[in-house]
Amino acid sequence: MKLSSSPLSTIRFLNFNSPLIISPLSFNFPKTTFTHFPNFSIHTTTSSPAITAAESQLAPPKPLPHLPWLIVGLGNPGKKYNATRHNVGFEMVDAIAESEGISINNANFKALLGRGFIGNVPVMLAKPQTFMNSSGESVGSIVSHYKIPLKQVLVVYDDLDLPFAKLRLLPKGGHGGHNGMRSIIDRLKGSRDFPRLRIGIGRPPGKMDAVNFVLRPFNKQEREELEFTFERGIEAVRILLLEGFDKSATVVNSTKAMEQLG
Repeated sequence: MKLSSSPLSTIRFLNFNSPLIISPLSFNFPKTTFTHFPNFSIHTTTSSPAITAAESQLAPPKPLPHLPWLIVGLGNPGKKYNATRHNVGFEMVDAIAESEGISINNANFKALLGRGFIGNVPVMLAKPQTFMNSSGESVGSIVSHYKIPLKQVLVVYDDLDLPFAKLRLLPKGGHGGHNGMRSIIDRLKGSRDFPRLRIGIGRPPGKMDAVNFVLRPFNKQEREELEFTFERGIEAVRILLLEGFDKSATVVNSTKAMEQLG
C-alpha cells in the first residue's frame, strides 16, 4: 500500500520487540493552552486523498516561534530589605510569577530564576542577588549566556521621580540616578536600548535623605494601593509580550486606560 503525501505519511512503524527509549530532551512543548486551531481545511472526496503540488503551495506557513523574554526585578536580597520601597522590582516579579504559575526556585548567575510561559511566550524571571548596586553582574551574565536580544529584556525597578504607585513603560533610556540601572547599563557595554517598567515610590517627605527613604517599608494604606499597581503591572507585561510594546505603553502610560484595567 502506498502512503499518501499527507502529514500522516511521516508516521513510523515501531518494532515492539525492542525497547522504546525516548529522551525527555527530544520534546519541548510549551506548557500553554491553544486558543484556536491552526488555519487548515479538510477536503472530503472519493478520489485519492493525495495533496497536489498546487495545494501544498497554498498551505499556510508555520508560525515562527516566539523569542524568549528576560524579565528582571531589581532589589536587595535578605529579610532586612523585604517589603521596602527599593524592592518593588522584586515584588512585581513575584506577582508575575504567582499570576502565571512560574516557580522562582533556581539559583544561577547570581540570581534567583524561574522559567515558564506567559501565554505562548517563553520567559525567564530573574531577581539578582548581588545587592542593588551590582545588579549588572547578574543581568549581564544572563543576557550574554543565553544571547537574549536587548529588546527582549525588561527591567522592573523603583523610581523616586514618579508619583507613588504610578507605572511608566519606556523602550530605552538612561539610569536616571538609579544605581541598579547604572550597573546594568555599564555591564551591557553602555547600551541603554532595553525596555524598562518603572514603579513610582514617591519623593521622601521633608528633608529626609533619599537613601533612607528607599529602604523604608510601606505603610498599610500604601501597601493596599500598591497591590492594585502590581495587578496593573501584570496586565501590562502580558500585553507587552503578546501584543507588542506600543500597545502596552499606550495602556500603561495612559491614566485613563490604567483606571479601566483597575
